[in-house]
Amino acid sequence: MRRVLFLFLDGVGLGSDDPSVNPLVAAHLPTLRGLIDGQPLTASTGQYSNANAHLIPTDACLGIAGRPQSATGQTAILTGINAPARLGTHHGPKPNQPVRDILDEASLFAQLNRSGRPSYFCNGYPQRYFDAVNRGRRLLSAVPYAATVGGQGLLTADDMRAGTALSANFTGEGWQTDLGYTDMPVYSLEEAGAKWWEIAQPYRFVFFEHWLTDMLGHRQDIPGAVDNLQRIDRFVAGLLAVADWDETLLIIGSDHGNVEDCSVRTHTTNPALTLLYGKQSTQPASRIRGLDDFAPMILDYLA
Repeated sequence: MRRVLFLFLDGVGLGSDDPSVNPLVAAHLPTLRGLIDGQPLTASTGQYSNANAHLIPTDACLGIAGRPQSATGQTAILTGINAPARLGTHHGPKPNQPVRDILDEASLFAQLNRSGRPSYFCNGYPQRYFDAVNRGRRLLSAVPYAATVGGQGLLTADDMRAGTALSANFTGEGWQTDLGYTDMPVYSLEEAGAKWWEIAQPYRFVFFEHWLTDMLGHRQDIPGAVDNLQRIDRFVAGLLAVADWDETLLIIGSDHGNVEDCSVRTHTTNPALTLLYGKQSTQPASRIRGLDDFAPMILDYLA
């Protein structure tokens, strides 16, 4: 059975080869770089392919001037609609009503679920997140909103305890140390990667969102970003060790640049990171040029 796993890393572009500003150069990333024969995850590598893996600099500007933003970029990924072009501007971080209208129209989660190809958004959220949403103090970002359009309720602490949801920081340790959930399971980074594969089994499309990359880029926190990227590398290593790659397609993708240039606090206009892996990844990789190419490619791959 064909399956797509999408590891979404907010705010990761392909930037310079300078380790003093680009944590993707400074970080030790044996797993991610190993997929592409040791090539750096930078603009100088450009588009790079081997039999099973493909690095694709991906257009996040989509023909609209200005710095790409999260709401319209994520919406383009999750609908196949060029949201910045339709709205005439980049918008973010959270969706406004015109952006939500696009997600209502064409959420990938909804399209897959309607056609009998079950999808799953696997991030768990603490109760205080739901409390803030219910009080009107927080808006859903594009990814959880798109999942709810598909009919999925957002996952809770109970789902985390049951092992059917993952923490955005992978291990779940922060749920114990920062959120007060002392009974929450905690995984090593490699165990978390293997757990993602276990969670994915009933589904054809599983989306996992990691937002800390964007936050660290805005903070210009190079040491923090290096550590976080190395954690991502270990998480992916855990997944690679257990998954069946004959029919599974892994997408590691982003919505815009940010953390790859910590000399500035803002998003960048650099190409977004896209890395595809799997034994049947060559044809899907050939279809990716911009953020709005993901949804139609995924729908066809899972047809």
